[in-house]
Amino acid sequence: MPGRRRSGRPYDVPVMQTLDLRAHIGDPRRFIPRARVDVASARAAVAGLIGEVQTGAEQAVLDIGERFDGVRPPTLRVPEAVIDEAFATLDPAVIASLDVAIRRVRAVHGDQLPMPHTTELAPGASVSQRWVPVDRVGLYVPGGRAVYPSSVVMNVVPAQLAGVQSIAIASPPQRDHGGWPHPTILAAARMLGIDEVYAAGGAQAIAWFAFGSGDTVAADSPGYCPPVSVVTGPGNIYVTAAKRLLRGVIGIDSEAGPTEIMVLADDSADPVHVAADLISQAEHDVIAASILVTDSDSLAAEVEKVLASMVAATKHSERIGQALSGSQSAIVLVRDVAQGLEVVNSYGAEHLEIQTRDAAVVASRVGNAGAIFVGPGSPVSLGDYCAGSNHVLPTGGCACYSSGLSVHSFLRSIQVIDYSEDALAQVAKDVLVLSRAEDLPAHGEAVAVRMANNEVST
Repeated sequence: MPGRRRSGRPYDVPVMQTLDLRAHIGDPRRFIPRARVDVASARAAVAGLIGEVQTGAEQAVLDIGERFDGVRPPTLRVPEAVIDEAFATLDPAVIASLDVAIRRVRAVHGDQLPMPHTTELAPGASVSQRWVPVDRVGLYVPGGRAVYPSSVVMNVVPAQLAGVQSIAIASPPQRDHGGWPHPTILAAARMLGIDEVYAAGGAQAIAWFAFGSGDTVAADSPGYCPPVSVVTGPGNIYVTAAKRLLRGVIGIDSEAGPTEIMVLADDSADPVHVAADLISQAEHDVIAASILVTDSDSLAAEVEKVLASMVAATKHSERIGQALSGSQSAIVLVRDVAQGLEVVNSYGAEHLEIQTRDAAVVASRVGNAGAIFVGPGSPVSLGDYCAGSNHVLPTGGCACYSSGLSVHSFLRSIQVIDYSEDALAQVAKDVLVLSRAEDLPAHGEAVAVRMANNEVST
């Protein structure tokens, strides 16, 4: 069992637990803390909300929002004039920085576009693969403790580059803004050419995208909303539960949980950099996970010392303090960087920083992470905004088998099989043999009837 200790600072100073894995041999997975979110507990309540939206459509979405959030927008769909005004009144400095983010995200995601290809197996025998976008997507941009215009960029840009023709955004209505989503969200949508925005949050927004406005609303009506094929974007536990329940009705990107940062560092790392990065993600939520993995006792001690003063100086110090001192956060001591990599790969962090000597080499040995940030010049905050990468990433260990949001999230591959009669004849016997081996003789007969002039008996 790894050792656990707490420093002796006053209780009101955030203290990260320390896990000593230096004597541990084997899989470290069960020792590394992770935020636990009981999505299943929200399913019953969310199922009822989904049922309301499925039968009551727009009015149900408005009623649910008013019931739970105490705010009811004038209409569910945000008028274009409101979106235009939000852009017109946005700070020019914010516009300029959003423009930088958009251009960089476009550049990176443009290079993700896959190429069609054709494999010629024999004369007259080819299999091609082509990529087609989904028809319509719903993009969820959360509200709550922060404002996320960057999430508008991260969701919209890859969908546009994939070639999606119909894009809608939902974001929670805000009491302070007339029941509309936050103006900065609306302005970001305007910058990207999106005029279909709904003032809806929570599970009801996901259900609205899944079912749309129903058959009773005319297509030329302001209240018309056709169902989407895919919903992307993070949200709270109720959004996650709705995505889980509606998977199959819609495609989803992932079931996003609390944000995570893991920093793998040795004694070459700057403790101020490490502390600042741990704090940056703790700022999101009291259950955000911040984990330092290091083989350096001195770095661990310096980071703890720096955290005390840096947290006190931050705007959201109480929230950050709770996150850092929570059971999901820790300083993990390892024997060396090699053992650190074992921890990193078993955890599969949403955000992973490598702050070691030969950081690029160490990063190349990481197999499980949503995104890897290499060296002191690549903090996670860069990826949140202007690196060009996408910040919608797998959480909760899902990076061990899934990827972050990309152009591929909005594409489907279709295989095209094109065989001539002569090319079919070359493999007809094999089809017959295999169909009989599987006791599916009609499969083989479908080939045999085409082979009247060819010998295909076995």
